[in-house]
Amino acid sequence: MSYETLIRADVLARELAAGGAGWLVIDCSFDLADRGAGRRLYDAGHIPGARHADLENVLSGAKTGANGRHPLPDREAFVRAMRGFGADDDTQIVAYDNAGGMFAARLWWLLRWTGHRAVAVLDGGLAAWRAASLDLDADPPAPPAQGRFSAREPLVRTVAYGALRAGLDRGDHLVMDARAADRFRGENETLDPMGGHIPGARNRFFRDNLTESATFRAPEELRRAFEELAGGVPVRQWVNQCGSGVTACHNLLAQAVAGLPGAALYPGSWSEWSAQPGAPVATGPRG
Repeated sequence: MSYETLIRADVLARELAAGGAGWLVIDCSFDLADRGAGRRLYDAGHIPGARHADLENVLSGAKTGANGRHPLPDREAFVRAMRGFGADDDTQIVAYDNAGGMFAARLWWLLRWTGHRAVAVLDGGLAAWRAASLDLDADPPAPPAQGRFSAREPLVRTVAYGALRAGLDRGDHLVMDARAADRFRGENETLDPMGGHIPGARNRFFRDNLTESATFRAPEELRRAFEELAGGVPVRQWVNQCGSGVTACHNLLAQAVAGLPGAALYPGSWSEWSAQPGAPVATGPRG
């Protein structure tokens, strides 16, 4: 049995206690306001045996100034990083973080982008592990043997800026924006030079996927919410975006949990869109 969306802390703990053969846990903790915080948190205490994947260095690629704040990594570079963590093509990978899956979902999506099915996010993340009174380890794990992870046919789709912009007037896509409502409206923008949203986009703040305890809501609840937002538009027309292509992956994971797979990611998201000369911008609560 493989886990392809979420895994509970008690299930992961049981597998690791049994030896964890064929399992790889990756800590994706990060803080957008303090880029060193994730590594410090990992060093202070992580799930035993977990490796750390930094958002900037592993889960993102080189910036050009026009391709967004967190462009996708080079696919082969990402594959090499997974091999360095000891991953094989049949490894069950579990991602977690300190932020309700905000960064772990990025690794989940990237692994599916390289064709890897057996990847799940720890539901509730580090907080759920602690709440279950499970052990943390401050010692670095032993270096792993080099893995045999390979790039396979992608299990996910992307939409590039040009195709997204060209399809706006035709209604080719339904854009779902994962940012907070104030940033969507064009208010309180602190991360990107310009506020607003892609014309026609609809707002689905990624944290609305979570309960008060930061675990994912029930599949049927998520399904109702996304279908109501879509208003009858088929899933294959959905394009998820956010500020820089990170929290959009949280919505994509929530859609998969809800039994609504198949939507696309706009990797550059608002940070790329707003950097393009002449790109149309909308403000206010509606597209």
